[in-house]
Amino acid sequence: MKRTLSFLGLLFALGQAQAIERPNILWIYLEDVSGWFGCYGDKIIKTPHIDRLAASGIRFDRFYTPAGVCSATRSSIIVGAMQTSLGIHNHRSGRANFRGKDLGPVYDDIRLPEGVLTLPEIFRAAGYWTFNEGGKDDYNFRHDIRVMYDFLPKKSALSPAALVAGECWKGRKKDQPFFGQVQLRGGKLGRRASRVVDPANVPVPPYYPDIPLVREEIAHHYDCLLKTDEQVGQIIGALKREGLYDNTLIFCFSDHGYKLHRHKQFVYEGGIQMPMMVAGPGVVSGQVRQDLISGIDIAPACLSTAGVEVPKHMEGADFLAEGYTKRKFVVAARDRCDYTIDRIRALVTPRFKYLRNYLTDRPFMQPSYKDPWPVSKKFREMMAKGEMNETQLVFFGPKKEPEELYDLASDPHEIHNLAKDPKFKKQLQRHRRLLDNWIKETGDQGLKTESEPGLLAVLKRWEAKCVNPEYDKVRHLLESEKKK
Repeated sequence: MKRTLSFLGLLFALGQAQAIERPNILWIYLEDVSGWFGCYGDKIIKTPHIDRLAASGIRFDRFYTPAGVCSATRSSIIVGAMQTSLGIHNHRSGRANFRGKDLGPVYDDIRLPEGVLTLPEIFRAAGYWTFNEGGKDDYNFRHDIRVMYDFLPKKSALSPAALVAGECWKGRKKDQPFFGQVQLRGGKLGRRASRVVDPANVPVPPYYPDIPLVREEIAHHYDCLLKTDEQVGQIIGALKREGLYDNTLIFCFSDHGYKLHRHKQFVYEGGIQMPMMVAGPGVVSGQVRQDLISGIDIAPACLSTAGVEVPKHMEGADFLAEGYTKRKFVVAARDRCDYTIDRIRALVTPRFKYLRNYLTDRPFMQPSYKDPWPVSKKFREMMAKGEMNETQLVFFGPKKEPEELYDLASDPHEIHNLAKDPKFKKQLQRHRRLLDNWIKETGDQGLKTESEPGLLAVLKRWEAKCVNPEYDKVRHLLESEKKK
């Protein structure tokens, strides 16, 4: 397949293979970052470094992550396939230890299928130097970071310190290309982000009540983006200083939306429709693309760029290829997040968004890790007092509809559910069919209840916070373990 990148493949001349210089590939991985950047039209803050990166390559306006939570998204992207296809969909699963706590011999010991390797392992086997600056992996399957990466920083700071210092690539051989990830804390910067943006000046989406606590959360995220933009500038500066910039293909993207309700962990647009830009050798500057791109497309695009064969398990496609066929839809999934058990599938076509809520016996605002936050307590207080309007009750109400259909062109906030509107019956049926076929073709493993070892592992981590009925069948096992 012909490609837009002129350095690809192997050039054969006079019977002797001469390898063309392979590019370095760098992921600038943003954590909990919604795309409120200047290049995406935001006027509240200025983000010059990110804006210049976007202008130097391609800005993607319809990039979707496979999930609204970090571990499911990161697990999916690193293998180039949906997390639900490989059974790696439940947040923070497949771990023998959790925050220093040994879960013992019985836990959800999840392994990738035989022959399925992570992207860093594939690159390493192809002769690339690999590194993970910031150290975050967060994969829902057993893995060995020593096998995946040549370099890991001594401290997991989720900042570009080691890269800026030039440490990430010091051990590589002369002219050896690298595949690297630099993890930026983004929306999790907390107090590291100076308070700059005035809460009185931020926009409040209609699905939130306009209260001071909400404004403070939104303003704080803008403050985090200012710091993130500064860090992106430091990364690009380091690449230029080391003479690496001209041969480094940069993918800058977020794992999911910022932390406030309805965004992070959920599959509304604010949770999964994220910023992404790609810039580097062979990429024509000043491009803007409106077609649908999935996070599972990143790995195959990287491999193809490097002239490495894309393995069969990867479900994504090389969206940088000259002959690339645009996607008809993308899918995202919400499954168990921490101790909160839910099951939602979202399917996005160029104009419409279809959501299927499987567990309608529990509201969106069922117990979750966000409950101790002051803003969460205020939301619950307003819900109890009937102080939320109809738009806000789409998410903060006592129940959720089994199906939701939104016209994203006229309703970008996903407020007006068209699933029961007879004028959109054909669109509803079409999207139902697309999702049904996708579930069948990919073998969506998230539609099954989690295994007993998996549920028991969650109980060991969270204990009394596990209130969903699925845990009832394994509570006695936890009690038995405690008595031993």
